[in-house]
Amino acid sequence: MYENNVLLECGTVREFPADILRDFLLDCQVRNFSPRTIQGYKSHIKYFLSRYPVQVSPEDLKEFLVHIRDENKYAASTVENYFSSLSCFFDYLEWEGIIPENIIPKFRKRYLRYYKDPLPEERQLISLEQMRDLIDSAEDLLTKAIFLVFAKTGIRRQELIDLDRSDVYPKQNMIILKNHHFKRSNRTVFYDDECAYYLNKWIKWRYNHHVRKPALFIGINGRRICRDTIFDYTTRHAEKLGFHDPSGRLEEKFTPRCFRHFFTTWMIRSGCPREFVQELRGDSRKEAIDIYHHIKE
Repeated sequence: MYENNVLLECGTVREFPADILRDFLLDCQVRNFSPRTIQGYKSHIKYFLSRYPVQVSPEDLKEFLVHIRDENKYAASTVENYFSSLSCFFDYLEWEGIIPENIIPKFRKRYLRYYKDPLPEERQLISLEQMRDLIDSAEDLLTKAIFLVFAKTGIRRQELIDLDRSDVYPKQNMIILKNHHFKRSNRTVFYDDECAYYLNKWIKWRYNHHVRKPALFIGINGRRICRDTIFDYTTRHAEKLGFHDPSGRLEEKFTPRCFRHFFTTWMIRSGCPREFVQELRGDSRKEAIDIYHHIKE
């Protein structure tokens, strides 16, 4: 059904059978996985299949683990995400009869010591003063507006990317998020006057520059801003301020996800009831907010 992998002249990089990846992603869509999850699976599996065959061996997996963990210096959580994606992919291949067995779970249990234990790293939490410095460091209007929306609403990166101009209600200081983010229980978020000031300035800039695209935030190419661009904006500014180390541990990095961690922690520390924070975060599961049970004022 699928063509075999072919070695390229450049070395170990392989052409992979695109049909398999396409069919797997369609299967994920049928199973009602979120767009963000599917995009993550696509990125991880495409990278893996560019180096190794579908009929993977334990030796291939060992080599890949060393490559992403020791050579690329990926954080433990990133390594776990890669192998979680691979496990789902090879489970699909087993289901379709393409391979006899999915060996990823056994491999994870033996070689990933944090497979069943809590990950030893925690996401970085910056202070209120550091967040102020980060927002102030954004010299262009687009970056400042993005940072403020992240910090003042706690929305996820993909939720911000998917925002259209029509989703923003300036008179109510309100945003209605798209309904295809399956993790959310609440699509309405509110923002304060500081965020409103810069968000309204950005909307006015769009109008004055005749931006016709529906996307609220656009990149330099004129299209909807992408995940990598937001990651670059965030880490570049945080690194200049000294609280992002690209080669450091998870708690030494500041990525877009840290905005949500910041929002939740400081809301709880300010005395906001947990059920209100859960509603503002849009958590669909109680456990998502339970990881913050230790926070004291």
